[in-house]
Amino acid sequence: MYEKPLPSIDADSAPFWRAAREERLALPYCGDCGQAHFPPRALCPHCHGGTIEWRDASGEGVVYTYTIARRGAGAAFKDDAPYVIALIDLAEGPRMMSNIVTDDVETVTIGAAVRVVFDAVTEDVTLPKFELV
Repeated sequence: MYEKPLPSIDADSAPFWRAAREERLALPYCGDCGQAHFPPRALCPHCHGGTIEWRDASGEGVVYTYTIARRGAGAAFKDDAPYVIALIDLAEGPRMMSNIVTDDVETVTIGAAVRVVFDAVTEDVTLPKFELV
């Protein structure tokens, strides 16, 4: 049984989570200006257009910044420490917060290349995480 917090899935984010269950990283694109954005939302944050379409992303990116949690953020994460929480600049443009999965947290650096991996934590929720390339 998964005892950590789960994402709130709403109408705007449902396509993202559906794709993740299929081990695909999908991003919303604006049909008006063509730019990708994250997190998912009903209006484009770049031009405020309301025509959103979903496309598969490459799953590649670079570490913008990160922190190493040496003590778990609450009891649910205690056994995971140390772990890496990072902001990833995706190749398609948006920045996404996630974990970097690694056996050695000291190998993570700003600017490091990463690629998406998927962690099926429940039947309904698969979390996109990243690993060093």
